[in-house]
Amino acid sequence: MNTPLPDGLTTATAKQRHATEGPNELTASQRRSLRDMAWDVVREPMFLLLIGAGAIYLALGDTHEALVLLGFVFIIMGVTLLQERRTDNALEALRDLSNPRAKALRDGQAVRIPGREVVREDVLMLAEGDRIPADGDLLQSHELATDESMLTGESEPVAKQGAGERVFAGTLVVSGQGVMRVTAIGQATSLGHIGQSLGTIALQASPLREEMARLTHRLVVIGSALCVLLMGLFWLMRGGLLDALLSGITLAMGVLPQELPVIMIVFLALAARRLAAQQVLTRRLNAIETLGQTTVLCVDKTGTLTQNRMAVACLVAGDHTLDTHNLPLSALPEPFHQLLEYAVLASETDPHDPMEQAFHQLAGKQLTGTEHLHPDWTLAREYELSSGLLTMSHVWRSADGTLDHVAAKGAPEAVADLCHLPEAQRQHVAEQAARLADRGLRVLAVAKASHPVAQPWPGNQHDFSFEWVGMVGLADPLRPEVPDAVRQCRAAGIRVVMITGDHPRTAAAIAHQAGIDMHEVLTGADLLNLTPAELAQRVASVNVFARVKPDQKLALVEALKARGEVVAMTGDGVNDAPALKAAHIGIAMGQRGTDVAREAAALVLLNDDFATIVQAIHRGRRTFANLRQAMVYTLAVHLPIIGLAMLPVLFGLPLVLAPLHIAFLELVIDPTCSLVFEAETGNCNLMGEPPRGTSEPLVSSQLVGLSLMQGGLVTAAVMAVYMWLLNSGLAATVSSNMAFVVLVAANAALILPSRSRQTSWRSLWAGLTPVSLWVLGGTLLALTAISTVPTLAQGFGFEALTAGQWALAMAAGLGLVMPLQLLKHASGGGAAHTGQV
Repeated sequence: MNTPLPDGLTTATAKQRHATEGPNELTASQRRSLRDMAWDVVREPMFLLLIGAGAIYLALGDTHEALVLLGFVFIIMGVTLLQERRTDNALEALRDLSNPRAKALRDGQAVRIPGREVVREDVLMLAEGDRIPADGDLLQSHELATDESMLTGESEPVAKQGAGERVFAGTLVVSGQGVMRVTAIGQATSLGHIGQSLGTIALQASPLREEMARLTHRLVVIGSALCVLLMGLFWLMRGGLLDALLSGITLAMGVLPQELPVIMIVFLALAARRLAAQQVLTRRLNAIETLGQTTVLCVDKTGTLTQNRMAVACLVAGDHTLDTHNLPLSALPEPFHQLLEYAVLASETDPHDPMEQAFHQLAGKQLTGTEHLHPDWTLAREYELSSGLLTMSHVWRSADGTLDHVAAKGAPEAVADLCHLPEAQRQHVAEQAARLADRGLRVLAVAKASHPVAQPWPGNQHDFSFEWVGMVGLADPLRPEVPDAVRQCRAAGIRVVMITGDHPRTAAAIAHQAGIDMHEVLTGADLLNLTPAELAQRVASVNVFARVKPDQKLALVEALKARGEVVAMTGDGVNDAPALKAAHIGIAMGQRGTDVAREAAALVLLNDDFATIVQAIHRGRRTFANLRQAMVYTLAVHLPIIGLAMLPVLFGLPLVLAPLHIAFLELVIDPTCSLVFEAETGNCNLMGEPPRGTSEPLVSSQLVGLSLMQGGLVTAAVMAVYMWLLNSGLAATVSSNMAFVVLVAANAALILPSRSRQTSWRSLWAGLTPVSLWVLGGTLLALTAISTVPTLAQGFGFEALTAGQWALAMAAGLGLVMPLQLLKHASGGGAAHTGQV
């Protein structure tokens, strides 16, 4: 870069242009305010029901009940807002790729500025390791190469030959230096154009929320009918409109599903928190519920299956070929020493280029302590890559100063020309290079020459008397955790599909190493010739797609979805973003992934560990299975509440339950017990079962039947005890207190058989978590307090129980655990289902 540098923009011009054209940043997704988040929460039908119920009690003058119910609103909103704010804060910390810092020429001086302050026509200086902040044209370059894999999917660096070549925002300078003039910023860049396409893709609805809304609607309809019926019966049988209204509202509290949103959000929020501890950031909670349904996992190769860094895979010296996989330290055979020596000499001393880093890494392992490393040699001259000759050479001066050593590397055909090889040897070299390429390797050739110090260096590297040394095959290595993760996916009934922009040979090689089922590779060119019907047919069996463009990735995801597959898509580049958003679950890489990809995804892997995806899928399955058991339990415990609200009216008995009693049940039993089910570890073979079907309901008819049987058993037991106590001559306040103790104890006992779908007696007690023990203990302790402490008992309309009365009622309630387990055993756990605990 010997030509003079331009002065660049003046500071005043840059400020004016920044004010006129806006900052250099992407706006694929704007950070939501707390007000927007809160508005989304309160618009949910379930929350509106909760607010409405509280308002009714407030209108009736029962401030205590109103505050209890309205307290649910604030709890739910607090949990949701906290989770979403934590997610946004974590994402904000990750936003760095679309806003790197830049070295700009302003008023003829080089200054460091934030990337968002770069404006059109700015002159920027580029160096190895820089992230290019905007699109532009090169003015000068020196051995410049950029990593454009996040735009193209290609893992190989792209050499920039000189002035006039385009460079792109978000790409990385892996070698050399350059000067560019900015032509486009923000969304006008290539990176920004892809980000804009996200706005046309609709986000997936949440099946679980839709089903929960339907369940809520049904319960509201049933509850409303029962409330009207109960109020009518009470008025006809006992008179007193106000008492009838209070009786109806009491029943409404027992039937209204105000705890269902609490349970669902607690489950999803805690699952998101547990995933965060496993380095998975949840951007959309509904992705957790969908994880367990995943049938196809689409993965990008570069940076997802592979490490996005080069490693030497093969060395060729003469007719000798050596695979370097698992090569022991200092075990490199002698014929390959010179090849690796001159590959290092032809590289930068402190390289940023992944290929040159691979040479240095292997030499450090295999040549340390040999005469093939030359720390005392000095770099005297560099001959850079040019469009006319795809090789680069370094001239090194030895310590004694008598001879210069020249090392060259480049494309095999270019180095063969540099060495003036005869045609027969060139053909042999081409065949060797083709065999390496068939393995998906990037091939470079190495040559050497010597030159007397006394003679001037030639102006062109072609004028050295080069001698052919050999070839090096490089591979972007597979992440070590990938094969095991792919095996686990296969065992879980999840098909892994690779979609990459890389060469078909490279894709095939990586797929084979990863263990992806592969009998055919389709390219982007092949896809262009397929009709939508043919594409839908081919995606059913083809698992590897190569040379695929960004819009084709999106088409493949849509084709899989059209076949009824539940698609998870992983990726890290901007080119992955549309497919990430279109997939049911988009999973972005957090460390290397682009800002656009992270914004489009539902999950972000903070550690870029592919195996974490399998853990996330397991967590999704476990969350859904435990949520189902919590729903079964919740439906079961509502039946005795309904029964104790209605049956005393029908039988002409003193009422057992008032709104305060039901509030206690909901505050202590339902929401708290949801923590018990969420903490369950689940079946150890959860990932050995196929995904659950998309049409499978959260609570099947068999499970509803089991809930009704268990709830009916508790209802019958409590009513039998209550009627026996009244017939024994006990006061109504004592009888109702003992019946309430039986009810709460029975509901606590119901937790044990409800924790698991397993029907063995051992499963009844096995695996009790500390959370379960704390909840059971806390519930029984609170029950003891309100039933035996006179002041508390009086507040609940009870007369305090003696120790004997309390023990009798507690034994009657807890003793139901065995009959409840027998019911579950007789029903087979509510019908077998794959993938459930």
